[in-house]
Amino acid sequence: MITDAYSRKIVGIAVSNSLSTEVCSRVLAEALHGRARTERLIHHSDWGLQYCSKEYVVMLERNGNEISMIEIGEPYENALAKRMNRTIKEEFLGDARFMDQWVLGKVARESIAIYNKERLHLKLGMRLPDQVHR
Repeated sequence: MITDAYSRKIVGIAVSNSLSTEVCSRVLAEALHGRARTERLIHHSDWGLQYCSKEYVVMLERNGNEISMIEIGEPYENALAKRMNRTIKEEFLGDARFMDQWVLGKVARESIAIYNKERLHLKLGMRLPDQVHR
């Protein structure tokens, strides 16, 4: 998932058995496609090989984005990503077991749509991520 830290809106997602550069690049393309062209993105991540790959870095730079990575050994710097993953898993997916990846992807996208368009946030002044993002 890629989350806009300001609005808390999840702007890109993929469900995969892999954290490959190809999968992560598709999620990044989805996130970049949905933003206003005048917006400048600061992409914050951990030091995963997929985020350091030439393909991924070039994609970020070509779109005029800044790259920010956590300090090695500082997991709290990526707390928003960990919190978002936990929220989607606990509030929407629970202990459910899915027959296949396609079904999980469908349920995850439906859950994220609800999260973005129906879940009020205290940190956003009881507004929706989708409202704040616009």
